Amino acid sequence: MKTPFAFLGVVALPLYALDQATKAWVVSAIPADSPPTPVIDGFFFLCHWQNTGAAFSLGSGNNGFFIALSIVTLAALLYLTARGAFRDVLSRTGVALLVAGILGNLTDRIRFHHVVDFLLFFLRVPFTNIPIPHAYPWPAFNVADSCICTATALFLIAALFDKRKHSDPSAAAGKAHD
Repeated sequence: MKTPFAFLGVVALPLYALDQATKAWVVSAIPADSPPTPVIDGFFFLCHWQNTGAAFSLGSGNNGFFIALSIVTLAALLYLTARGAFRDVLSRTGVALLVAGILGNLTDRIRFHHVVDFLLFFLRVPFTNIPIPHAYPWPAFNVADSCICTATALFLIAALFDKRKHSDPSAAAGKAHD
């Protein structure tokens, strides 16, 4: 692609559109805070939960803080992209996914004053069996959250490959002779 922003746009914009389209459907079709609707009974549910916090509802009630954090993070990612900081395909893809996810949740925070979460999996993870009302073994999430989590995994993989590349003695020896 000709510019670093072309790849970012090709990946991020469709994912952002998917995130917003799915949330628009949820808002119109599922009443907020209604009981989850089973899609695969006992495993996968659709719901309409409103989250003013971050992952796992951490920092609930701090919507303004998360709006500011999102704007600053987007600005930093765009600046770093323009500077060519993300050179490998894993990092470029990670940035595009991160931008899509941040934009999706930022749009919700500005529009609704909360993030719309609607995908709920009952993973039966032992440490998540919290005995409180409406607590399910895994928090509800959305397409934007999936983009952010996948971006994190891609950045970690890219960092591992980069670390191996720099710690490979044969690669270092070859550079010393150049």
